[in-house]
Amino acid sequence: MVLTPEAQVLVDVLAPDDPTDALWAAFDTGRMDSVAPELSLLRMEQDPIHRHKDVLAHTVAVVSKTRPDLKVRLAALFHDVGKPRTRRIDDGGVTFRHHEAVGARMTRKRLVALDFDEDLVDDVCELVRMSGRFKGYADGWSDSAVRRYAREAGPLLGDLNHLIRCDCTTRNQRKVRALQASMDELEERIATLAEADRVAAERPDLDGSAVMDHLGIAPGPDVGAAVKMLLEVKRSEGELSREELLARLDQWWADRTA
Repeated sequence: MVLTPEAQVLVDVLAPDDPTDALWAAFDTGRMDSVAPELSLLRMEQDPIHRHKDVLAHTVAVVSKTRPDLKVRLAALFHDVGKPRTRRIDDGGVTFRHHEAVGARMTRKRLVALDFDEDLVDDVCELVRMSGRFKGYADGWSDSAVRRYAREAGPLLGDLNHLIRCDCTTRNQRKVRALQASMDELEERIATLAEADRVAAERPDLDGSAVMDHLGIAPGPDVGAAVKMLLEVKRSEGELSREELLARLDQWWADRTA
């Protein structure tokens, strides 16, 4: 893929193992203004009332923590791009409602203008859109919420979780440990639920009714044992023909009733 000169600037800036110096140089020299001027607007205090965290400094820190993968680093670079447009200050403090959704739209517009590959643009925008989903996890997610998060992330799940881990730039080590522990827990729950769903979705190719019809037996423990045996056969040998399964069932029944 041949990149435009402006897109090449982003690729070069994000390429080093530690892109911190390259990023700051691009912003401080104004080079970034000609590539993605909306990013320069992040040079603002997130909370001017309590003077909390410069958003651009936070963004650079997040990018620098990510692995050197263009997709993830572009998502890290743009993950808060919607904050200047959505910042509201009132008696309750500062809010950035829906900044991820707004940021995803802004990101798409900019990356399309830079003529990046369509699939890359789709992935980066989806990572930006979902970058804030984890924030509600500490309030307690049901199993269905965990499944929904994993399902929405799809093949980007690993990249999304990595981005979320890197999006913690506080110097408070207690908060850092708490976030990483929560993410560890979420990933473990996703794996556990996925395995449970996989097992639950498994069904032998002969169900209980077919077993009863073939063996001429009534409902009871024998039927459950036969179905369990057929499921174990499927797990170990894959799908077999109906004739082979019936033969296995006959042999199992003969051994059981001997």
